[in-house]
Amino acid sequence: MKDTYLSLVNGPLKQVAKTLGLPQPVELNRFGSTPEDYLNKPVLVLGTGAGAQGLADLLLENGLEVRRNAQTGEKLRAIIAVLDEAQSPTELSPIVLEVGAALRSLVACGRVVTISAAPDAGSQSPDQAAATRGITGFTRSLAHEMRAGGTANGILLDGVDLTAPSVASALWFLLSGKSAYVSGQFLTVSSDAGERLSLDAFMSTGGDGPLAGRSAVVTGAARGIGAAIARNLARDGAHVIGVDMPQAGQALASVMNEIGGKSVQLDITAADSAEKIAEAVGAPVDILVHNAGITRDKMLANMDAARWDSVIAVNIAAQTTINAHLAEAGLFADGAQVVSLASTSGIAGNRGQTNYATSKAGVIGLTAASAESFSTRGGSINAVAPGFIETDMTAKMPALTRQVARRLSSLQQGGHPVDVAEAIGFLASSGARGINGETLRVCGQNMVGA
Repeated sequence: MKDTYLSLVNGPLKQVAKTLGLPQPVELNRFGSTPEDYLNKPVLVLGTGAGAQGLADLLLENGLEVRRNAQTGEKLRAIIAVLDEAQSPTELSPIVLEVGAALRSLVACGRVVTISAAPDAGSQSPDQAAATRGITGFTRSLAHEMRAGGTANGILLDGVDLTAPSVASALWFLLSGKSAYVSGQFLTVSSDAGERLSLDAFMSTGGDGPLAGRSAVVTGAARGIGAAIARNLARDGAHVIGVDMPQAGQALASVMNEIGGKSVQLDITAADSAEKIAEAVGAPVDILVHNAGITRDKMLANMDAARWDSVIAVNIAAQTTINAHLAEAGLFADGAQVVSLASTSGIAGNRGQTNYATSKAGVIGLTAASAESFSTRGGSINAVAPGFIETDMTAKMPALTRQVARRLSSLQQGGHPVDVAEAIGFLASSGARGINGETLRVCGQNMVGA
């Protein structure tokens, strides 16, 4: 649904909104709509260690303009703060203050990315644990301070260094329009698995795209976020098998015909759903996206078994059953990657959604617990937790409620289905296999939850 307020404050009411101190969201730079002038702006890399210079060299090798020191009057597209060697909170001061001094040089939709060791109280000294945890607080707080569509996110190194392949892919994602609605979040790289993708390969499409030659099953693909996921995976080179209920067959066929995919009509809660999916693919499954989900909202005092059980069956039980069957039958390809749809409701809870929040929190738990088994096959499993996304469902909300929900994020607007799809495409790529068992929020840093 169109956000009329966003259009007005970027048009005839811009000065009025500024004068009255009203929210001033801006149109975000997304994949395919990022101005060339923006892409030509330099990236400032801050940090004194060898890792910072190595990262600067990586950016240069991939055709980006790089600065190691801010230059007076020069506009920047991004600031990268490399803090991987921080051993105590007192060591953070020089670099974070450099970030602060350079913030006004960022153009609209600019990026800040911090790179640091993952917090680990069990293996780090008290000083180092304080520093690594402090960096997460710094990054999240900075994300709340960003203006004009800017975002701040972090890459956490868990037992790996900056040369891990997924560090590069995480960086390409966070610097690009593919992460337009991701802010205040962290991507944890925990292994050297995956393929090192160049920036050109990461941003390519079709036969040269990062998913070229791979099959991708998307459940709930007939409309909304599921259709956007299917379109994006096809854009990035995957052959998509779209799955949805028979009653959505016409809409599903329309989407699959548009992208050259294959339609499969079935109920994912059926006992033989995994077998039918594997049969439709005709080969071991490379990518599986669990998008299908339902809501049956009621206050718990008024909840009946039908509402509770149906949401659990579709949103989480079907995922566990399908994953287990494909794994036990050897129907996952080597390097297979699974991405599941969670929700910010599963992180923070939501009034009237105890069943839905239970199911989506369950997705997060399933994802974390399944990571090791997927890594043994050279693959990964992750989840994406959307916040307020402009869909047919949110369009039915009362107008005032919808407006409030849109402004309750650092980006002061709702996300688009494509924002969720971009995160899923990234996590399904070979360059992201070193990210495993994680849940990435796509919520514009919504004020609800961490």
